[in-house]
Amino acid sequence: MKICMIAEGSYPYVTGGVSSWIQMLISWMSEHEFVVCSIGAQEKEKGQYNYKIPENVVEIREVFLDRSIKRPDRWGIRLGIKPNERQLIIEHLMGEEVDWNDLFSVFIRYSYVSVHEFLMSRDFYDISEEVCIKKYPLVPFTSFYWSLRSMIIPILFVIQQGIPQADLYHSASGGYAGLLGSLGKFLYKKPFVLTEHGIYTREREEEIIKSQWIRGYFKEVWIDYFYSLSRCAYKNADKVISLFERNKEIQVELGCDEKKIHIIPNGIQANNFINLCPKDSSDDYINVGAVVRVVPIKDIKTMIHSFAIAKESYKKIRYYIMGPFDEDMEYYKECKQLVENLALKELIFTGRVNVAEYLGKMDILVLSSISEGQPLAILEGMASHKPFVVTDVGSCRELIYGNGDDYGEAGIVVPVMDYEKMGKAIVKLCNDRDLRNKMGKCAFRRVVNLYSKERLINEYKRIYNTFEVPNYGRDRI
Repeated sequence: MKICMIAEGSYPYVTGGVSSWIQMLISWMSEHEFVVCSIGAQEKEKGQYNYKIPENVVEIREVFLDRSIKRPDRWGIRLGIKPNERQLIIEHLMGEEVDWNDLFSVFIRYSYVSVHEFLMSRDFYDISEEVCIKKYPLVPFTSFYWSLRSMIIPILFVIQQGIPQADLYHSASGGYAGLLGSLGKFLYKKPFVLTEHGIYTREREEEIIKSQWIRGYFKEVWIDYFYSLSRCAYKNADKVISLFERNKEIQVELGCDEKKIHIIPNGIQANNFINLCPKDSSDDYINVGAVVRVVPIKDIKTMIHSFAIAKESYKKIRYYIMGPFDEDMEYYKECKQLVENLALKELIFTGRVNVAEYLGKMDILVLSSISEGQPLAILEGMASHKPFVVTDVGSCRELIYGNGDDYGEAGIVVPVMDYEKMGKAIVKLCNDRDLRNKMGKCAFRRVVNLYSKERLINEYKRIYNTFEVPNYGRDRI
């Protein structure tokens, strides 16, 4: 079977969670061929892969959103949009429930013109004016028009790029990836599976609320639009995969049919983390580590402040932030400046490293994210017998404290952005070797028994096999 795996802002350019999951899934599914359709932000990433592409990947289709900003040659053309098509677009832009298959048909019908020519057409101008008058009468039309264009450009661009033909479409997130998965199902009448590691719309909502470039009332417009993309994916998906119970509940709240949702936790190969290089016996420092990308959603600044708090109480402590920092250089520079301002000479940014060479030397691991799904970094740390201090996001509480199992506590969970409580939790573990060892053993038992790679792969094999071409439409999950 040929499977089209659709990724957005991750594989194969960005290392970490979702990308590692895709690499693992493809590598362990050698009986299937894969086409990778990757949506990236900037064309300069083209061909810059951070993974060795498995042999069963027969094609990589790259779609870069910055290509959509090229300006048109023509302004104000008339496309002759039909009245029923016009009404459908208006309802969509006003946030009403519409049939995305009808929208796909309309947008594909006018794909003979460029995205910008479509949006600069007289037809779209008239549509925008009507939407503004009906729903946003107090918003200046000029501001609304240009904001609307910015919002819809990537949607039209992604649709115009199309999607390779395959036997099954599998999106690794909602958003534009979910839109492409829905498009594949519409064009080729093939099954569509959606896996959400985090809740895409909630993550975009947090980013939009904090953003500086989207102003005032338009934040709500953007948020509503991303929610409409999720509804598109939820409605068209034959199966929606969630990693844990709380995310399933949120998906249902957002409009996904509960009967479609299946929970498959992340998994790792724990025996890869058993014989790690240990800490030097002469090292009397406590080594605290974080396996993390240096980006705002991981809230590295809270992590840095927590280290400063811990350092005040426990002098012999080092901090290693292990992971790439070139994804957002401006944020990395801000973090470096904060480290300098707080005079934290024992805090080290290692950059991209072989994490297995460091994990055995750590005494405590930390994750300070403001949003997560089910982090592979925590699972790998647990397999290394390490206790964690984590923020209460995603499935972190379930991983650390369990969900009805009797394996015990594998660390300490603290509120998001509360560096004082995080710092105090680190100090508590620094001062209690027995507690660290106990929590590390609990962590290992939980990950080995509940979060194995074999379990993960077998679950996806079952789902893929259910959708083998002769069965689709007859033998559904």
